Amino acid sequence: MTLLVALTLFVLAVFLGLELITKVPATLHTPLMSGSNAISGITLIGALVSAGSDHSTLTTALGVAAVALATINVVGGFLVTDRMLAMFRTRRKGGS
Repeated sequence: MTLLVALTLFVLAVFLGLELITKVPATLHTPLMSGSNAISGITLIGALVSAGSDHSTLTTALGVAAVALATINVVGGFLVTDRMLAMFRTRRKGGS
């Protein structure tokens, strides 16, 4: 029964995430991504706790996968934010 509840929650989260992302205009994706880095950091901490707990092999495997995906999300968010901020930097005349 617990597996069924967890699977249902996962499917609903995926569906809700896809619905929310498709409704956001393209001009807002970059600011929203940079703002969600704090949330991704919290997710990364939770994933580390889950990966470090010795409940079962499945929990550890899912925790490791969550750590990898959350790390990719945080690093990608910072890269996009850096690129966005580079658009607003003033350029010097005569070279770099």
